[in-house]
Amino acid sequence: VQLQASGGGSVQAGGSLRLSCVASGLTSGYYGIGWFRQAPGKEREGISFISNSFGVTSYADSVKGRFTISRGNNKNTVYLQMNSLKLEDTAVYYCAAAKTYSARYYTTRERDYRYWGQGTLVTVSS
Repeated sequence: VQLQASGGGSVQAGGSLRLSCVASGLTSGYYGIGWFRQAPGKEREGISFISNSFGVTSYADSVKGRFTISRGNNKNTVYLQMNSLKLEDTAVYYCAAAKTYSARYYTTRERDYRYWGQGTLVTVSS
């Protein structure tokens, strides 16, 4: 199983970026995908989650209304559209996959995520 995160970069506050996570090898069962981030000097936090199917999603309060998680048509690609970026959004962003018991389910517990991408850096400047 491999997850490849991409799309990070430098952007001014108020700008937008779209992160992509391509998963390969998730061949059996249901997998929810989560986006996590780790800012300098801070613990990693989960910010957005999506179920295997049916588009069930969840967002942390810190990004709600600004970020949108979605799956591509082939379901193996998950996007995180980030709008109205703030300085405090600066972090390394990771995507991860967790096996779930239902296609409609996602988990927000970091310990449930077994497979992780390598991270992509987002830097927001003023």
